Amino acid sequence: MFEDIETHKKLSKWIIGTFTACILIYLGIRHISHVADAVMWLKDLLNPLLIGLILALFLNVPLGVIERHLFPKHPTSRKTKMRRPLAILLSFILVIGVFVGVAFLVIPELIDAVSIVISSLTNGLDQLVAFESTADYSKIPFGEQLSQIDIDFLELKDNLNEWLNQLGTTIMDTAASAFGSVVATAVDFAIGLVFSIYILANKEKLKSQITRIVRVWIPACFAERGIHVAAVCEKNFKLFVAGQTTEAIILGSLCAIGMLILRIPYAPMIGALVGVTALIPYVGAWIATLVGAFLILTVNPFKALVFIIFLLTLQQIEGNAIYPKVVGAKINLPAMWVLAAITIGGNLAGPIGMLLGVPAAAATYALLKEATDKRETHLKTQEKEQMGNSHKQNIS
Repeated sequence: MFEDIETHKKLSKWIIGTFTACILIYLGIRHISHVADAVMWLKDLLNPLLIGLILALFLNVPLGVIERHLFPKHPTSRKTKMRRPLAILLSFILVIGVFVGVAFLVIPELIDAVSIVISSLTNGLDQLVAFESTADYSKIPFGEQLSQIDIDFLELKDNLNEWLNQLGTTIMDTAASAFGSVVATAVDFAIGLVFSIYILANKEKLKSQITRIVRVWIPACFAERGIHVAAVCEKNFKLFVAGQTTEAIILGSLCAIGMLILRIPYAPMIGALVGVTALIPYVGAWIATLVGAFLILTVNPFKALVFIIFLLTLQQIEGNAIYPKVVGAKINLPAMWVLAAITIGGNLAGPIGMLLGVPAAAATYALLKEATDKRETHLKTQEKEQMGNSHKQNIS
């Protein structure tokens, strides 16, 4: 009778839960616009906390390295208290310093390159206008054919100047309209920065508290499974960040050395840019290729072609030899999964999604492989038991 009551309770809970879920799904689909508005409102509300959590996730990796190597545990209580704050400070200085340094190297050169391109276009059109007004086509090879080409270079120059003026006005208007959102983003980032410091300073305590809450309020089977999933995600994220950073340093260094050997301009700057953008798997190096080729093109078009060929070759070596050894071996994720994670993550959350997509895919892949192996072992055990039972029946 007890078993019947327990079965009845479980069945009732399952029916009520399924019915409630169906109603919620129906209401969600019926009022999808309101659900989307509520999700966006919640996202805006939690945005500073999400920024802080993402910063803490990335900074936790250099923080651990700095604590282990620069500030090992010391029996003196005073030094132990200062260990974490100093490690957090150095982690922020290191990460922010790298990005700010590369920005200071690249952005001024990029602005100069754009100015050179615009100046070259306008000067070239001026020379064409002057040539057209003074040229004697009878003394030029194919002069008769050239004289029949009806191109108004003066009008072309005026159109270019008008387009550049409109582009400048559009950029200024866009910057002015985006000022409010930029300020709001800066405020969110500042709050997130403070939040990330609190997370990093008390990470062990927070982890212990969350684990305790999960084990107390969630059924044991789900709680232990959830804790295991979180541990796998944390492990894969640390391995990905460590491996990707190592790979980015190797790629940036090889790029700078190769450019110096080939006497390509902007070698240190483009090497640093390649190293930073390589933190985004596969996609980052292409961004650096386009920016680097554009910068070199303003100085020496032939060297720009040499740079593109060199970096494409280096990317092939990196993709087939360096990346699988450094990153792939750590997270054990096939290239197809990496590309899928970058694509989906980028579409969902931009560059941050690209960075978080790969470790998320690695964790999913590891959990799926673990569950598949467990299921396969279970099926093999069942098959052996069935074969054993059938063998016993045949004997009897």
